[in-house]
Amino acid sequence: MTTTGFAPHEHVVFTEFDAGEGILVDLNTKKYFQLNETALIVWRGIENDKTLVEIVGEITAAYDVTPERATESVQRLLENLSAFKLVRRR
Repeated sequence: MTTTGFAPHEHVVFTEFDAGEGILVDLNTKKYFQLNETALIVWRGIENDKTLVEIVGEITAAYDVTPERATESVQRLLENLSAFKLVRRR
């Protein structure tokens, strides 16, 4: 199995909160991005070099969502993270 193909950029700092949310701070632009519970699962998956299937499995186990819908959401988030230069291709 292959990974998502993405890794966090070195200039991005991640902080997780007790409420199941997190914040990404881009040290280059000084912008921050709030992650909800599902985005947090995706970010942790990227950090831990998990596959898309593993990340989707975690989401479908935690939430009432189909694998197809979860896959679409994860791929869209990965595209957004890449567009904001928060992640890079491995």
